[in-house]
Order: sequence, then structure tokens, then C-alpha cells
Amino acid sequence: MAGSAKRKTTMAKLARETRLRERRQVKKERKDARRDAPKEDPYGVPHGSLDLSSEADDSAEPTDETSAD
Repeated sequence: MAGSAKRKTTMAKLARETRLRERRQVKKERKDARRDAPKEDPYGVPHGSLDLSSEADDSAEPTDETSAD
């Protein structure tokens, strides 16, 4: 009845399993950070950075100061 004894896990296997768990944890943290990060416009403009108020439209019109001469 040889072989009925429980085999012990080697330190190398325990170390591999520990590294694997740590890598999975880091990957999960990165994924959560990406999910929780504010969304950006696909054109590179961060969300909420555009000022679409009526004041911005008034200031965008050209002035007649340069053509007054």
C-alpha cells in the first residue's frame, strides 16, 4: 500500500502559487482603477472640460477693433 501517504507541497510550488495570486490581485486592481476612472472623449478631450455656456459663444465672435482703423 505504498502511495497512500499524503505528499507535501514543495516550497517552489508554494512560491509560484503566491506569485500567481499577487499578479492576479494587481491585475484586478488595475482593472478596477480603469473602470472607476473618469471617461475621456475618444478625441482626447477630457469629459466636462468643454465650456458650452452662452458666454463662451459671445466671446468667440470676432471683434471689430482691428478693422476700426
